[in-house]
Amino acid sequence: MAAPQLDALDTQLIDMLGRDARVSNRRIAAELGVTEGTVRGRIKRLQQDGLIAFTAITGFQLEQRARLAFINVQADVDRVREIAQVISDIPSVNAVLITMGQFNITAMCLIDDLDMLVELASDQILAVSGVHHVETSIAVKTIKYNARMAKITRPAVVGDED
Repeated sequence: MAAPQLDALDTQLIDMLGRDARVSNRRIAAELGVTEGTVRGRIKRLQQDGLIAFTAITGFQLEQRARLAFINVQADVDRVREIAQVISDIPSVNAVLITMGQFNITAMCLIDDLDMLVELASDQILAVSGVHHVETSIAVKTIKYNARMAKITRPAVVGDED
């Protein structure tokens, strides 16, 4: 299957929705100089192609005790992608990044307490074959967070689906 092609109108539409997903189709159409039907059709196609999705993102302050934690991982260089995939399969891990530098994988998660972080970093991630060292850090104050870059949410609990 060929990759979906985006034209200038698609790109402008995505940019507008990225700034404010609540903007009306009528307003988008007026600003882009197209019909409301064109906007509606483009949004539908972009959603069907999996290029955009709409979701509500809660701020960290909504979670009373949750803190964003980072687990930096030193892993076998020749197995980084495989190890990153294993870490990404851990339910409480929200994001996994392959990085360059002293650590070659960074895992991000929301934690409620230090015991949870110790269990995740030491008992689960450090136990993965090929992982040599982990180092943790916790965000204590959020100065700026752009959810367009990385949406960090709690994993869905099985049975919570509607």
